Amino acid sequence: MFMFAYDNYLQHAYPLDELRPITCDGTDTWGSYSLTLIDALDTLAIMGNYTEFQRVVKLLIDDLTFDSDIEVSVFETNIRVIGGLLSAHLLSKQAGMAVNSDWPCSGPLLNLAENVAQRILPAFNTPTGMPYGTVNLQFGVPENETPITCTAGVGTFIIEFGTLSRLTGNPVYENIAMKALQSLWTTRSEIGLVGNHIDVKTGLWVALDSGIGAGVDSYLEYLVKGSFLLSNPALIDMYKEYSVSIKQYLKHDDWYMWANMKKGHVTMPIFQSLDAYLPGVQSLLGEIDDAMKTMHNYHQVWKQLGFIPEFYSIVNGFPVEKHEGYPLRPELVESAMYLYQATKDPFLLEVGRDILESIEQSAKTGCGYASIKDVRDHKLDNRMESFFLAETTKYLYLLFDADNFIHNDGSHGDIIDSPGGQCILNTGNYFFNTEAHPIDAAALNCCVARKQKNVKSVLQNLQGSNRDKYNQLKMLLKEENKELNNKSFTSRYNCTSQPFHRRLSVLGEMFVN
Repeated sequence: MFMFAYDNYLQHAYPLDELRPITCDGTDTWGSYSLTLIDALDTLAIMGNYTEFQRVVKLLIDDLTFDSDIEVSVFETNIRVIGGLLSAHLLSKQAGMAVNSDWPCSGPLLNLAENVAQRILPAFNTPTGMPYGTVNLQFGVPENETPITCTAGVGTFIIEFGTLSRLTGNPVYENIAMKALQSLWTTRSEIGLVGNHIDVKTGLWVALDSGIGAGVDSYLEYLVKGSFLLSNPALIDMYKEYSVSIKQYLKHDDWYMWANMKKGHVTMPIFQSLDAYLPGVQSLLGEIDDAMKTMHNYHQVWKQLGFIPEFYSIVNGFPVEKHEGYPLRPELVESAMYLYQATKDPFLLEVGRDILESIEQSAKTGCGYASIKDVRDHKLDNRMESFFLAETTKYLYLLFDADNFIHNDGSHGDIIDSPGGQCILNTGNYFFNTEAHPIDAAALNCCVARKQKNVKSVLQNLQGSNRDKYNQLKMLLKEENKELNNKSFTSRYNCTSQPFHRRLSVLGEMFVN
């Protein structure tokens, strides 16, 4: 499925962003930077197609530029482009690429990712630190850009920006992402909920509907994954507080509805296809029973219609008018993959089989896979979003590929010599961003260790020759070490050497309410 769609993208759409699988041509959507190619790159590595991975990396390094007078989504550029480049950078050695002696702390794909990050940083220049939704890659925030953006558009940067900071040693990215998260945290209502859209200049909510799905989803996801990836307990504490309010006001019979963020009463008794990420996040916390009950509900919708629509009325048991489509989203199979790793329950393989068969039978065209325009009659729409290759096919593959290196149980790894000392990578301690781009937490730790060693070396050279400057830098190092120790990967959150299911069990014991 992946190779059929990928080959047709290259043949009919590249260098445009997306394939149009009905008319067999291409179109630019999110930024005119060959989006599908970047988004699909790490899937090539995960599926073992190292030859094509190497060819595309060389192509991107030689030809890709982001110095364009175009306006792009800050959110989508971050999760798809920066996330895709970072993941490909960290998988380069696994995929047989020649890497420099300072890898994973430097490299051409990392440089490209940082270049993009620099271009979207102006969006965060607001009174609250929460970013605008759109930025021009050359000139910054467009004149008269609306300050209204969704909650996920504020809270979905800590994985990518944190990774950038840890790999490059530049704290700016992680600090900016944390400031946005902290600013958003202060806007909670008295009952502990957040709304759907906010004014990033004033911090005032303009859409009061609170839920776990569209416009909010990856914010909650990043609080959990960001906490584990960066060993930042403040983020998981935020999620735990949200979780109490979510269970009290949004959860009804293992469904999650929408409610007024201030009053808590249900405003929309609907299930959204984007809600289906939550069981996967719950599995990371050891909340297996809750996750499995919700998965059964979501799977019943799929069995009823062959797909899950964007909006589904829980009360009426039918798709909501004008929201009947299914754009080949990955969230249901994503949760199935996570939960199968945690439980080995064969029911989850059945979920994957049903998803696979539905897409193959109803969405396949002569040159790709088309979005479903209406789940009631399975009419097609002429679009194949890049996440079909970045996420949907990847999670399906990982669900069924028991021996994939991503599933490493920590029993082995790759020892590399870096300027910071020896590091053990590829032990299976991967965290996926919301676009399914895996980040190896050990690589971040490796580069943090290098940073500490470099600073100590500078201090040793200064000692005796410039006492005042030495003492000043020593104080800075002391403060830095305090911060690094707070975020150390040797903390209680790092379970690299444990099997996946054991890690889930331990985390579940740690974070009980």
